[in-house]
Amino acid sequence: MNLTRYMKERQRLVDRTLRALLAPSSGKPPRTLDRAMRYSLFSGGKRIRPILALASAEALGARLEPVLPFACGLEMIHAYSLVHDDLPAMDDDDLRRGKPTNHVVFGEGMAILAGDGLLTEAFRVMAEGALAAPKQGQAAFRVNESTARLQEHARLALAFLEDDLRMAGHFGLTTRPGDIENRASAGQ
Repeated sequence: MNLTRYMKERQRLVDRTLRALLAPSSGKPPRTLDRAMRYSLFSGGKRIRPILALASAEALGARLEPVLPFACGLEMIHAYSLVHDDLPAMDDDDLRRGKPTNHVVFGEGMAILAGDGLLTEAFRVMAEGALAAPKQGQAAFRVNESTARLQEHARLALAFLEDDLRMAGHFGLTTRPGDIENRASAGQ
């Protein structure tokens, strides 16, 4: 296997997929936000993270198609982190890979939105990828459903605890941290 050729082929695959995932909808000209997101995502990165994800899948004998949305999502998250890292409130960099940074080209507010948009798109792409792959999608849905149930149980448990604490306070029992220790030391 020629590593350089493999990297170039996978980089082209990732770039094609990213372009398709972020294509402007219904032939409309891209909005400023769309342009700002694409500016940073297609600024000449090597695509190491998605290529590693694809290589890992191939090493395990998996098909690339179901893994591509996750690989592309990783790249979107990476691009988001670079956009936000370059902001004036962070590293205040004017250049990234020899080009003006997003906030220099589009302004700080638009750069923040572009980074946030890339992060949001990454989650959308990964979620849609999970739902498109039958077994993986069903498993992801079940995990999400289980997580929602756990969150609901935790919310109910906290509500019952709050009720118990209110009742304890009504009967003069401790409701604040340290009350038990304070009463014990006072001999109550």
